[in-house]
Parts: sequence; structure tokens; C-alpha cells
Amino acid sequence: MDGSPHLLNVVDVEATCWEKQPPPGQVSEIIEIGLTVVDLRAGERVAKHRILVRPARSEVSPFCTELTGLTPAEVAGGLPFREACRTLAVRHRTAELSWASWGDYDRNQFTRQCRHTGTEYPFTGRHTNAKVAFTAAHGLRRRPGMAQALEVAGLPLEGRHHRGDDDAWNIAALVLDLVKRGAWPGG
Repeated sequence: MDGSPHLLNVVDVEATCWEKQPPPGQVSEIIEIGLTVVDLRAGERVAKHRILVRPARSEVSPFCTELTGLTPAEVAGGLPFREACRTLAVRHRTAELSWASWGDYDRNQFTRQCRHTGTEYPFTGRHTNAKVAFTAAHGLRRRPGMAQALEVAGLPLEGRHHRGDDDAWNIAALVLDLVKRGAWPGG
């Protein structure tokens, strides 16, 4: 074991997106990685991080900027994807610590992008889909989006929705709410 089983990385990514179909030759790529470290034992969020990622095969559309607040100029100053993954593994111990995201989109996006770029996958296989855990714990029929889940849990939306670091922070609050209810898988 890594010696820190009580720590959990909560990850949320933002990716290039378009109102309709991507322009010819462009694909959805990660442009921001938000990461909140949760101390499950102490029941608190202990760190909030943000990594901007420079897209290689797409551009930030006006729709994407409106949704996320991220501009083409801002992400142009980000790290290349491979370096961002290395930063996750080295600085944030993602190859050692369990992690969670809201749904499977983030995990699947990393898997696809790592495969396409030949980049080593930066996470352990110990992933929890927090949306599934939340839905089960609250006895909901449908899996809610993060903002709706915060309402159900009676928690505030902190920061800007569709911003990786703020969304990871909010998802971490939902994880801690599940921990308090005794409904976090394995915790």
C-alpha cells in the first residue's frame, strides 16, 4: 500500500468542445485538469490544484470559452498533454492514490487521449465513479449532474461550474457528504 490510503484525488477535466460537431480534423482534447485532494479520515478537502493543458489537435471554440471561461490564449500557455500527465503522476501521486470523478467521462477521456498520444496513463486502476455512488446513496432513479447533486445534498456550488478546479472541489464536497453518510465505497 502507498501509506496514504486515506487520501483520495478527485479529478475533473474540461476539454475542447463545440456547440455542434467538431470542425473537420479536430477532436475533443483535455484543456484543464482540476484536482482536489481529499483526506477521507479527517473528512476535509486539503488541496486544490489546476493544470492547464495545451491542445494539439483542436482549438478552443467560442462555445467552449463561454462554457468554461477558458480562452484560446490561456490554454496556449498550458503544458503539453504528456507533461501534464507526468505532473499528475509526480507532483500529485496519481499513480499511487485512489481517485474519483463524477461519472466516467474523465476516466474515458484520459484513456482515449493517452492511447492516441502514446502517453503513459497517469492514474491507478482504483477509480470510483462518484456519480454512481451518489445516485445509489440517495436512492435516485436517474444519475444527476454535479450541480443537481449539490442541490440534492444541500451543498452550495462553489466557484464556476465547468471549471476543472472548481468542479473537482465541488465533487470532493459530494464525496465527503457520502463519507459522512457511510455511503462511500470502501470508505
